[in-house]
Amino acid sequence: MQYETVIGLEIHAQLLTDSKMFCGCSTKFGSEPNTQTCPICIGMPGVLPVMNKKAIEYVIKTGLAVNCKIASYSRFARKNYFYPDLPKGYQISQYELPICEHGYVEIADNGSTKKIMLTRIHLEEDAGKNIHEGAGNYSLVDLNRAGTPLMEIVSEPDIRSPKEAVEFVKKLRTILRYISVCDGNMEQGSLRCDANVSVRPYGQEEFGVKTEIKNMNSFKFIEKALEYEIKRQIKVLKDGGKIIQETRLWNSERGITESMRSKEEAHDYRYFPEPDLVPVDVDSGWLEQIRTHLMAPTFSFVRSSVHLEEPDLPDIKRQRFICRYGLPEYDADLLISERAMAEWFEQAVKLGADPKIVSNWMMGELTKLLNEENKQIEECMLKPEHLVGLLELINKGIISGKIAKTVFEEMYKTGKNADTIVKEKGLVQISDEADIEKAVDEVLEKNHEEVERFKAGDEKLMGFFVGQIMKATKGKANPKIVNELLKKKLGKE
Repeated sequence: MQYETVIGLEIHAQLLTDSKMFCGCSTKFGSEPNTQTCPICIGMPGVLPVMNKKAIEYVIKTGLAVNCKIASYSRFARKNYFYPDLPKGYQISQYELPICEHGYVEIADNGSTKKIMLTRIHLEEDAGKNIHEGAGNYSLVDLNRAGTPLMEIVSEPDIRSPKEAVEFVKKLRTILRYISVCDGNMEQGSLRCDANVSVRPYGQEEFGVKTEIKNMNSFKFIEKALEYEIKRQIKVLKDGGKIIQETRLWNSERGITESMRSKEEAHDYRYFPEPDLVPVDVDSGWLEQIRTHLMAPTFSFVRSSVHLEEPDLPDIKRQRFICRYGLPEYDADLLISERAMAEWFEQAVKLGADPKIVSNWMMGELTKLLNEENKQIEECMLKPEHLVGLLELINKGIISGKIAKTVFEEMYKTGKNADTIVKEKGLVQISDEADIEKAVDEVLEKNHEEVERFKAGDEKLMGFFVGQIMKATKGKANPKIVNELLKKKLGKE
């Protein structure tokens, strides 16, 4: 019997607010345990929460970016359960009336696109963190994270393979980073993924019994955990067993999912409206203001004169890069993966550079230098106008392509423009034919054996001769003139 996989994902994204959801404590990551707490976020009696308006705006912004319906009226609820990292004994979340519903995310699907529908996006406060490492039969609790604004994005069970699941999470992460609501750092836990997975015979409409997988903090682990769990469930069914509804954890060291707790019956969280918070009223004016912010460029190297008439999201940029700038799909997909990278590219093109040439330099030299220093493009001193200036020097014949790579690296390190570097280091290209001819004659004189082999038909040696001449001129000789003189002197005109 052949089985079909059914997957639904729950993405938890910590929002990039400076303070927590219901108090003024900092959300900065990496501080000493329990140093970013107050009576509100540690659940002391008698305290009152106050809503973080910026967090609500970020959820609305996300909803607009993924085509959701934004509720004009929503409210918070108390989700009651008891766990050491939840100091109040309940979590302030949303239940019946979330902020966003019924959106979708499009992913690549064998040359076309597939819509993964979204059930809802709601806002809640994060719990603290239990620390189990160390000696003794006890655990420690760090409440720095308790109260951090957490956005939960719930998909419909539309995903049919681990690969699709990874594509969905990648696409969603890119969108969240584009609109600057979440940094998407999975290692630090600011983007976390839970999966509900089941299998059913092909052709069956009824869903199979699902299991929930937690503890997946990388794209690799999401794919591996789902692959393992799917195989495990199919084996259980083929052996005549039954799938138990339960929560399982991904053990990355052993490469397996392990049972954490049974969920044969739905947990009764005893939701009820949060009595200490008023409902959220999103009027049309506020909604349009957030929609306008969604359209705005975010990085300093984008000129303030740039005007965007629609939300500039990854799919829109991809279409523009392919249709307007004539880039291959491969180039476009790489350049839009980060909003700062895409805007850097567009600014260089707006300054007059050829789109494909800009793309080549960005995907080659620039990406290499950024990776060596583990930097993002907005952190480096190299700006779009630097690359445009470098390309102008190449086009005018002032420097060669080889010298250009040296200049590019120096621009990256110092932030100086190409013209300044070329003058300071004396890198102007040699275009005087007499000077180049002298270098050509010297190289041919020193390599009699190679000259004879070339004349006998080994024309691959042309590259050898060019290399020797460029070495002799320290890369400054005009390559076009070098090739012309070589062909003339070797009788290949």
